[in-house]
Amino acid sequence: MITIEDVKNAFDYSYAIKRIIGFLKEYLEVNNAKGYVVGLSGGVDSSTAVTLAVKAVDSDSVIGIIMPDKTSTPPEDIKDAVKLARDLGIKYFEIEISGFIKNYMKIPFFIENKIALGNLKARIRMTLLYYLANTRNYLVLGTGDKSEILLGYFTKYGDGGVDLLPIGDLYKTQVRVLAQRLGLPENIALKPSSPRLWPGQIAEKELGIKYEEIDVILYSYFDLRLKPNEIPQKTGISQEKVYMVLERVRKTEHKRSTPPIVRVSSRSIGHDIRLPLNT
Repeated sequence: MITIEDVKNAFDYSYAIKRIIGFLKEYLEVNNAKGYVVGLSGGVDSSTAVTLAVKAVDSDSVIGIIMPDKTSTPPEDIKDAVKLARDLGIKYFEIEISGFIKNYMKIPFFIENKIALGNLKARIRMTLLYYLANTRNYLVLGTGDKSEILLGYFTKYGDGGVDLLPIGDLYKTQVRVLAQRLGLPENIALKPSSPRLWPGQIAEKELGIKYEEIDVILYSYFDLRLKPNEIPQKTGISQEKVYMVLERVRKTEHKRSTPPIVRVSSRSIGHDIRLPLNT
């Protein structure tokens, strides 16, 4: 029987830490950038990502931005993010974003829509991260994990708009283990995940299934290459949940792809365009 412990133990965490740190250091050099900007939410993903960045390029080359919205961000998230930034010794800014949202409410076609407004918050945060990054010649460090990316549980051109994803190959439950290996406190490592796009939003409640089951399904399908109809028997998870998760992966493929280009010429980008030689 495949369990969540199999998912957690499938990973060499010492190698993962070494590999990610090496990649982050090299990526700055290759792109002639000076550091990383990261959005700090007080959650496990952003806390793990920023901790790895500091280990890779030192605290002077990492800047955090804490971007709460007074209508949906709990005070403890802000407190956790501030404490982590201070413990890591990085420079950080705290910017309350409700004022930006109020300005958008003045546009003539504004409509009260929970999903659209939530995505707007994520996209406002993205623009702030990129503005700071552009003015410093920094790169925007993404905080998405493998579970969220496969599920499409992120905002397109919001928290999905980043330069690189250091923990994008780790499932959510693996990120929690990695966070503890890095010495992050349990109140962060084990905190229930939430994008905090509206009051009371909790990821597992919204998805309708716990990450312990999500990750077993994803691991069984993508890593072990089991067929969908084999997963319930091998995991004990209902067929309904298995198909719900895999259908969500299928329907959100557009979030993981670059925008399609309609091909009208004989040499099209993304097909057979000629790349310049290194000189």
